[in-house]
Amino acid sequence: MKPSDFGKVAVLLGGKSAEREVSLMSGTGVLKALRAKAVDAHAFDPAERDLAELKREGFARCFIALHGRGGEDGTVQGALEVMGIPYTGSGVLGSAVALDKWRSKMIWLAGGLPTPRHRILGASDDWNAVAGDLGLPLIVKPANEGSTLGLTKVTTVSQLPAAYELAANKYHDIALAESFVDGPEYTAGILGDTVLPLIRIEAPQGNYDYQHKYFGDETKYLCPCGLPQQQEDKLKALSLEAFRLVGCGGWGRVDFMLDAAGKPWLLEVNTSPGMTGHSLVPIAARAVGMSYEDLCLKILEGAHVG
Repeated sequence: MKPSDFGKVAVLLGGKSAEREVSLMSGTGVLKALRAKAVDAHAFDPAERDLAELKREGFARCFIALHGRGGEDGTVQGALEVMGIPYTGSGVLGSAVALDKWRSKMIWLAGGLPTPRHRILGASDDWNAVAGDLGLPLIVKPANEGSTLGLTKVTTVSQLPAAYELAANKYHDIALAESFVDGPEYTAGILGDTVLPLIRIEAPQGNYDYQHKYFGDETKYLCPCGLPQQQEDKLKALSLEAFRLVGCGGWGRVDFMLDAAGKPWLLEVNTSPGMTGHSLVPIAARAVGMSYEDLCLKILEGAHVG
């Protein structure tokens, strides 16, 4: 497509979620890239403007660079559907399911795909029983947040109440506990029907938290990931299957870990991945010779309604 074919494009950024800061970074990068490609692109922050203005102001399509609730949960996708404005990424169903880690897991398990053992936590739970069920260490996190917000690695039973409090109350969410996978973390960027080269993530002390994701320089992103090609191909196929099984399409990212035996364990799907200087999909795209600007243009070409 020629830049003029896209018409007036809104880059949705910011929003009201806990990931607003990262979304502003992602959206600013996307906006700059699209303008560099001569696309008539404009920033649009749903936290500051009514979405109905998109229709009134003649926007022809939207690049969704929102993260977390209100951006990846199907709500903005539904609003754009009603207005008939094409948008990037997964549709309403895939967006809603993918942000819900608990329901994603249930769908994967029903489809025979591997994901760590887990349970939903409640304030009255017997913490010793939780630890006995899932083993220690374990992970506690909000079921509907991204960017590792509210995540705690629990190594002793005494840490469970505070981990639950952080996930359930600070982030006003269902608290999900899952067995810890002791091994390297990988991510698979998906662009249409193509799975980009896998990236191995090596964070300091294995702590790939919010700070290390977006603001530190200590985390290493290895692409090529170092796995034998046959194994990488199988993991890419698993990632695409996991992505499609929860109803996702367009573009996104699937995160998983390998245990000591080399078995993969699916963690989550991101339907509007970060597009910052530290973000993973742009790194994987560069590995196949695709610039950040070309990546943004390719994602925009996939904008759809329904």
